[in-house]
Amino acid sequence: MNRVTALSRMFMSAANSRGSVGGGSPDSARESGFTLVELLVAIFIFAIVSAIAMGGYNQLVKQSDIVDAGAARTRAIQSTMQRMNLDFTSLEPRPVRQPLGDGLLPALRSDEKSGSPELVEFTHSSWSNPAGLPRSTLQRVAYRIEDKKLIRDYWLALDRTMTSEPESAVLLDDVKSLKFRFMDPNRAWHEQWPPLGYSPGEAPWVRPIAIEITLDLEDWGELKRLVEVAG
Repeated sequence: MNRVTALSRMFMSAANSRGSVGGGSPDSARESGFTLVELLVAIFIFAIVSAIAMGGYNQLVKQSDIVDAGAARTRAIQSTMQRMNLDFTSLEPRPVRQPLGDGLLPALRSDEKSGSPELVEFTHSSWSNPAGLPRSTLQRVAYRIEDKKLIRDYWLALDRTMTSEPESAVLLDDVKSLKFRFMDPNRAWHEQWPPLGYSPGEAPWVRPIAIEITLDLEDWGELKRLVEVAG
């Protein structure tokens, strides 16, 4: 900016002295107009000021984009954690029929070692129905990770068939892992559910009293949330 100020003063000095060159009068100087040197100086000053202004504007836009991206990421993470919190809080002891056969799938099932793409699958209540459709307020949902994206699946019917396909929604990207721990009524933690020790008749109906959610993100690291199951 000091350089621009010096150039501005040079330009003003040249403009004020153009009438005095050759001993001319001020009136004749005004009639003669700007010299080529004065025009070049003016263009040079304008170019410098424009470059400085454009650089500042570009930097401001870049910073604004960074802030907006960070805010959008924060909202997405908060929305995802809130969604999982609502789902697990309203966990219901309602198993579903297997798509093939007469067996039951537990109300909540999760086993990282099973190789299933679903990290957790369960039945929850409070499925809103603003349109008043003839359906249950219970909903079967599942969470899985695909291509570093956290995806929430849900089925329109609890007891689905082989042809039933879930509705899917991507909640979050840049996800490294999602893990769960489940607390039983005796306040013991388990990494799979239903835990061992329950009879085949009891296991599909049993619920934990609390669930620990560990979400590992590439940019935020590990986020933990402890959810108390209602009821």
